[in-house]
Amino acid sequence: MTDAPHIPVLLDEVIDALAPRPGDVIVDATFGAGGYTRRLLDAGAIVHAFDRDPDAIEAGLKWPETRENPPRLILHPRRFSEMADAMAEAGVPQVDGVVMDIGVSSMQLDQAERGFAFASDGPLDMRMSQDGPSAADFLNSADEAEIADVLYLYGEERQSRRVARAIVAARPLSSTAELARVVRKALGHRPGAPKDPATRSFQAIRIHINDELKELEAALSGAEALLKEGGRLAVVSFHSLEDRIVKRFLRDASGASAGTSRHLPAANDGEAAAFASLSKAIRPTEAEIARNPRARSATLRAATRTGAPAREAA
Repeated sequence: MTDAPHIPVLLDEVIDALAPRPGDVIVDATFGAGGYTRRLLDAGAIVHAFDRDPDAIEAGLKWPETRENPPRLILHPRRFSEMADAMAEAGVPQVDGVVMDIGVSSMQLDQAERGFAFASDGPLDMRMSQDGPSAADFLNSADEAEIADVLYLYGEERQSRRVARAIVAARPLSSTAELARVVRKALGHRPGAPKDPATRSFQAIRIHINDELKELEAALSGAEALLKEGGRLAVVSFHSLEDRIVKRFLRDASGASAGTSRHLPAANDGEAAAFASLSKAIRPTEAEIARNPRARSATLRAATRTGAPAREAA
């Protein structure tokens, strides 16, 4: 697993934003195959890595850094929304950096049996943690209006009602190929079109099943509470819904919504700014996209924690 089975996105830019030094304690909130963690460990950092996917944790336990004394890689089989509580339980009240790579991992997408994608047929699952209700459970039991709302809110599917009606009419559904066929037929898919119309529905259902946007909001608040003064936050997102949440969080936490400089701590509704030095949106180069087409939609946003207390909401 030291040779990760996927290519971490914006790796150099993330490491530059975190600026790890020997002895720094950094949270990798979305461990996955460990691409960011590998570089952080190589820089001499101590990494607390979170992942709710038991497969990722099992693979990470084979890394030699977990067996050092004391270990430099500490794995937490938990949701990243729980990072503040988990770190407190581990006796680490503050950290030097937090990195998040939001959404589904390449490993999950490439395993047909996990049911995240329709490139290869598999069970209609989509659960990151491999427990709780699956995508099939949701689609085969929810009413048409609820399915339509999910498709519209999380997939920005403009024809969500038509797709939801087709899903209900085709029940029961059990495989990714079945769902993809239903969505394509409902939307009048033309083979060879640049983007498969089922993509939006798969994204929406996956986000709903894993409660991804609320998890992200909670994780950002947890990072604010954990980071020490001068600590660095780096967040990579892959679609507009995620990026909008990250951008709004940093804007509000920096006081930028009050019209102040993004580089300076400023008051916002009576609170001192919790973050400063917000980066502009950083996107992959054409060279990276050529190496890794999945990087195309990635956006990195980074910021530095001030000495202000974490906001009450955080």
